[in-house]
Amino acid sequence: MSRAYLAFTEKGMALAHRLARALPGSVSRCGAGGVRLAEWTSTQFAQADALIFVGAAGIAVRAIAPHCKSKATDPAVVVLDECGRFAVPLLSGHLGGANALARALAEACGAIPVITTATDANGVFAVDEWAKAQGCAVLEPERIKPVSYTHLTLAGHTVRLASDWPVQGTPPAGVALAGAGETADFALTLTPGKTAPEALHLVPRIGVLGVGCKRGTTADQLEAAFAAFCAAHGLAPAGIRGAASIDLKQDEPGLAAFCAAHGWPITFYTARQLQAVEGHFTPSAFVRSVTGVDNVCERAAVCAADGPLQVPKQAGGGVTLALAAKPFAPDWSWKDAEP
Repeated sequence: MSRAYLAFTEKGMALAHRLARALPGSVSRCGAGGVRLAEWTSTQFAQADALIFVGAAGIAVRAIAPHCKSKATDPAVVVLDECGRFAVPLLSGHLGGANALARALAEACGAIPVITTATDANGVFAVDEWAKAQGCAVLEPERIKPVSYTHLTLAGHTVRLASDWPVQGTPPAGVALAGAGETADFALTLTPGKTAPEALHLVPRIGVLGVGCKRGTTADQLEAAFAAFCAAHGLAPAGIRGAASIDLKQDEPGLAAFCAAHGWPITFYTARQLQAVEGHFTPSAFVRSVTGVDNVCERAAVCAADGPLQVPKQAGGGVTLALAAKPFAPDWSWKDAEP
């Protein structure tokens, strides 16, 4: 987690430096060295994972207000008074990790963490906190409230999970796995397009996209093929964490641009490395004649993921795509780890 501290007084600066020694981050003082509140907040809101204000809560609230967009994307924001008595998460308590950060900051300086989110106050299961703890993307943030707040968990009713993986441990109070014929309130899946359409979908970031393409394939062509691939299999792009291909493609600008647009690192393998990957793959004599290995996209995906093939190759427009998944073992841990 990247952190940025902003203080307003000499006393606040001393506390900010003390906190930064325990939880590293940049430290600035408003009004010093040309640092202005509005500009600092705008820059850090876009770049940092967490903003920590050492000063009055009202200053922090006014500073961040123009930038708040969504609990799914906003950074964590925590404010501490300059005496270090209270640590208050203001924004992104669960998905952004502000609650956990407030607890860690409080421990570092002997403050009291002031946690106001309803699930924490009531000591009940928080589905967004569980999603973060399990490394999942939340596809429909607007559906968090019906699961955790409105008439389900906080009202004492049971919420039900549909999961494509076994979940280790004992479900927390008020949570159960959906049985046959039961409607799921939230779902743990890579394929939300095929799973409980009205549910809140939590997508683990475990997918690796294997890519094969003709020489000179553009980023737009790859994007179109990827959209078709996701639509055909109900996949969520949020579940993909990287891409893989053969080393013959490492100088393809279209492939590089496509992966960069999604923020994916891409791993390249030699034909020998790909041929050595164990498993059942769709062979192609033509691909072997060009690359020296009978299948690029499936083998590359499995090699990079070190996990099983989830979706076999789909070809079209000179592009072949396949999906493999890294090992994933969800459990019922749902409290954020301290940052």
